[in-house]
Amino acid sequence: MYEPIRAKSVHTMADPGDFPHRSREEELDIQLAGHLAALLAVTDELRALAPDPALDAAAERLAAQVARLRGGLLPVRSAVAAAIHEPHLSALHQRAHALAGRALVVAASRADTGAAILAARRMEAHAQATELVGA
Repeated sequence: MYEPIRAKSVHTMADPGDFPHRSREEELDIQLAGHLAALLAVTDELRALAPDPALDAAAERLAAQVARLRGGLLPVRSAVAAAIHEPHLSALHQRAHALAGRALVVAASRADTGAAILAARRMEAHAQATELVGA
């Protein structure tokens, strides 16, 4: 009347060899690379809206850090063309400040001094830019 079960139950525990395991350091590297890549995307958008040599230099440093964390794989860069209006710039600087803060927390937890210093500098720069744009 009933057909016998032919496959393993979905409720049984997975075999530990069934999926790859990563160390805490590898997980933090992945997380930090993601935060820095997101910060790079916002920085590229800011560069398109308000070109600035300081943003160009920051973008290059961010790209180098992301590539280092990803084993030499260069990050995808954004080519954004949009109209300039002040509230948008302020919102981008606020988003960049928040992303830099997240990157700083992860960099500090994995004791990555270079990434932590870069994230802290980007936080300062975006905080100052937010004040300038908002004034």
